[in-house]
Amino acid sequence: MRPTQTSAEALDAYSGLLSTVFGDGPKFAAQALAWRYRDNPAGSVVGADAWSGETLAAHYVACPLRASVEGQALKGLLSLNTATHPDFQGQGLFTRLARTAYDQGAELGYDFVIGVANAQSTPGFLGRLGFQQVGRLEAGLLLRTPRRFAPAELQFSGTWDEATLAWRLANPAAAYRTVRRGDLTAVYADTHLPGVRCAGFVETDAGEAPRPAPLGLTLFMGLDPRIKLGQLGYWPLPDRFRPSPLNLIYRPLSARAPRSLDPRATAISFLDFDPY
Repeated sequence: MRPTQTSAEALDAYSGLLSTVFGDGPKFAAQALAWRYRDNPAGSVVGADAWSGETLAAHYVACPLRASVEGQALKGLLSLNTATHPDFQGQGLFTRLARTAYDQGAELGYDFVIGVANAQSTPGFLGRLGFQQVGRLEAGLLLRTPRRFAPAELQFSGTWDEATLAWRLANPAAAYRTVRRGDLTAVYADTHLPGVRCAGFVETDAGEAPRPAPLGLTLFMGLDPRIKLGQLGYWPLPDRFRPSPLNLIYRPLSARAPRSLDPRATAISFLDFDPY
């Protein structure tokens, strides 16, 4: 068992394991992992690896993020990549690595872990790792996009500034388009559905000249009481078009973080949990 590293050799090993388990894809290339694990302005990745000699048997990471939680600026971790080599599955390595990573995170001063789990992984996070299931994320099409956030009492929201947004838009495994509309910047990313682009909304200006929204349908994925979906022509996506139900999960790591989150007062978008 070793802490996750960000050297070129380690990133190559993680890329190889993730590609073996999930198939080749740009988000598992070493360059994309360097962006996510090493270059994040919120901090370097926190994680743990299991090695058997020279073979990487399992890998789990949580990536730093910043959030406003009950009016406090807290440091959090996003549960992200996990993979176990086919030769070592069924040995409980994921649970051991996750617990090790959370212990490291607490020692480093991180206050909480959040994640978005699918139907298959949710029971393990809840039963073995003590997470709360905050709620199922909204996923649907918008006929219109908001120009400003409506007033709302928030318990939890991701925090984006110029540095963190610039880093997010520099993801080498994705292409984004930003559009300034009123008080908000809309960030669009291609999805797994042809002609459909996911949109997230932040008050931070991306620093680019205004340009038109991309053609196609707009998908909102997340939770946000400041976005009045009913006023924007929201149409929930049928389950058959979703890769899986997406559940927001949460676990505190410090006394500064609340013991649970209220989904009615939680704001999270695709920018915060990185599906695209």
